[in-house]
Amino acid sequence: MPLHADAIVVLGCRMLPSGRPAAPGARRAATAAQAYREGVAPRVIASGGRRWGAQIEARVLAAELRRAGVPAHAIVQDLWSLTTHENAIFSAALLRRMGARRAAIVTCPWHMARALQNFREVGVDACALPSPHVSAPAVARAWQRGHEVISRWLDARAMRRRHILSECAAWLLDPAHQGEP
Repeated sequence: MPLHADAIVVLGCRMLPSGRPAAPGARRAATAAQAYREGVAPRVIASGGRRWGAQIEARVLAAELRRAGVPAHAIVQDLWSLTTHENAIFSAALLRRMGARRAAIVTCPWHMARALQNFREVGVDACALPSPHVSAPAVARAWQRGHEVISRWLDARAMRRRHILSECAAWLLDPAHQGEP
């Protein structure tokens, strides 16, 4: 059975000063764009508010998605999230606003388990749509494993307080509050 979702959520990562994504982000955007073109979902959320110099993850990903053929009207940007935990919370609020229930999550294979866990903990029916695996040197793989262990611990702590951030996300996305500080 082919993969089907209400939206594709592509998670941000490092961006280059040129305004293009680093290799992992480019692979994520390409995976999301291909899935969109194949009809996996009618919308794509570019998630990530972290700044890399003058570049913001979601804006760079959205531009990359447009270059790959995803129409601008199908792209929604999450410009608030700074972590995977926050990606899940703000994307969940955007998904609810769209009336979407199921999301295909696009990230690197080594990051996928934690990303899915975060999305599922905030009530999203999340399925994996990993970007292509790229063999990394042993040092990079060790860093990735350590990063995920520490981040899982931090996510678990943050998840205990998720209701606060979820309420803020819902308020931010409520059309009645648009334009208010």
